Amino acid sequence: MNITIKFFARLRDLVGTKSLKRDVADDSSIAELINNLQAEFPQLAGLMPSTAIALNQEFADPQTRLHEGDEVAFFPPVSGGTGQTKEPDKFAVTFDPITLDEIATRVVTPETGAVAVFAGVVRNVSGGKAVEHLEYEAYEEMAVAKLRQVADEAHAQWPDIVDMAIVQRIGHLNIGEVAVVVAVSSSHRNDGCFEACAYAINRLKEIVPIWKKEVGPAGAEWIEGDYLPSSSDAKTP
Repeated sequence: MNITIKFFARLRDLVGTKSLKRDVADDSSIAELINNLQAEFPQLAGLMPSTAIALNQEFADPQTRLHEGDEVAFFPPVSGGTGQTKEPDKFAVTFDPITLDEIATRVVTPETGAVAVFAGVVRNVSGGKAVEHLEYEAYEEMAVAKLRQVADEAHAQWPDIVDMAIVQRIGHLNIGEVAVVVAVSSSHRNDGCFEACAYAINRLKEIVPIWKKEVGPAGAEWIEGDYLPSSSDAKTP
């Protein structure tokens, strides 16, 4: 059966391509696919235990069985959208510049009395090393779905919030530019908008497949997180 395999960030660099087509045996598991890939690409050996797996844009485990036409993606823990539409999407990945005010307006409704906004901005130093710019990459289709999941989880914990928007910028970002904005609205400031905003940016850095490469005088380096998503992070039906 035919499947599509995708690689992101550091794994894409090691393999030398973003996408492969492969014919695998019927009823193969992801674990068997991984073994085949490590034989084909020895540079992947030892990396897979710390690699996240997605099957058809949802987190999966190695024992999961494959089917004809499946799309399997491999990527490192996130470091932590898509083109323009007539009505700006509240959950998006974009190459275009973003601002706090513009994203905040997306969550203002007649019943809004408070808006909490978080912005992540590119800084000129990281881990004691000088940074000249960042390069952001995303598994775009899955990233947008996971941004919506983050919002759903926040709504479940703080049901009095009115609305939420999360927009992530990708591509080349210079020092001082805004990389991500989270905006949460509620009727009153004590209705959970602060807590939901903090939860959203922290959860984004766990499950939304977005990575950044820091580029500076010492060279370029992919930055990866410590949280490895699994099927337990899949969206609840």
